[in-house]
Amino acid sequence: MSTGRTSDDRSENIAKSLVDPFNRTISYVRLSVTDKCNLRCFYCLPKHFKDFEQPSHWLTFDEIERVIAAFADLGVARVRITGGEPLVRKDLAGLAGRLYQLDGIQDLSLSTNAVLLARHAQALHHAGVSRINVSLDSLKPERFEQITGGSLETVIAGLMAAKDCGMDPIKINMVAMKGINDDEFEDMVEFCIEHGFTLRFIETMPVGETGMNASRHYLDLQHVKQSLDRRFDLIPGVMPGGGPARYVQVKDTDLRIGFITPISQHFCETCNRVRLSVDGTLYLCLGQDHKYELGPLLRQGISEDGLKNAILAAIAIKPEKHDFRNHPGQVVRLMSMTGG
Repeated sequence: MSTGRTSDDRSENIAKSLVDPFNRTISYVRLSVTDKCNLRCFYCLPKHFKDFEQPSHWLTFDEIERVIAAFADLGVARVRITGGEPLVRKDLAGLAGRLYQLDGIQDLSLSTNAVLLARHAQALHHAGVSRINVSLDSLKPERFEQITGGSLETVIAGLMAAKDCGMDPIKINMVAMKGINDDEFEDMVEFCIEHGFTLRFIETMPVGETGMNASRHYLDLQHVKQSLDRRFDLIPGVMPGGGPARYVQVKDTDLRIGFITPISQHFCETCNRVRLSVDGTLYLCLGQDHKYELGPLLRQGISEDGLKNAILAAIAIKPEKHDFRNHPGQVVRLMSMTGG
């Protein structure tokens, strides 16, 4: 996908630059372009929440491009555009096209709730977004509305538009919740087999007030995997990408099923990512408060070398691991503030 240097060309640069104090190479940036969302998933945003970041505080597309270009020059090869819901930001395809052209960026992807995807899929794909992750916690319209406040029909339309324009892989992210959607896991497997999607189950995380409230529905995904194995013949599987999922495959199909287990089997030792919020704050861990504010530096006219040095300083304070089990209420910011 890259229009510039290859990973081999940058290997020496990576080794000397974006390696954190625990010898993990940082090669992946999750870029939030807005903290706003057009759904209200009960485990993410309070129903009547309106305290979003002021648009005047958002990084401009020029500022975003500067930051991602600096990351790319330091060895980052993967960028995922997130939110909130990224498609509520105007001209997102235009930004995607600019990021796609940056030297060193080899993989550009998008996380979305797909509500607006039907009208934007073609433009995004043309701009360089080859693959997407779509949040989908239920295939039952009434239940979907209860969880999100939105319409399942619009999400399915977005998924089919992405499929029709050639995006691949399309990954379905399903938060597994006891007493909420635990009767739909097998149906979601069948849905993904039918449409050629990848399926990923995610454990609830105690991030913010809403995440704490949702934690009472926590399910250990090891039990989900065992249950699915009784219905489907699961064999070891792999899936290219920079994320933390551990995959199996349904035998005699192309379906890969991933399990993202921040609680039951955390993956901190292989963490390769940081999150850039819409206001330019670098969050170094989803489950800790370590951060580095790039926004003010950009507004003050920081030089390119200064920006790279700031990024290096941020990576130097990346913590070793989260502490969800021992301190589940530690992170009070909402998930939409951090970036997906």
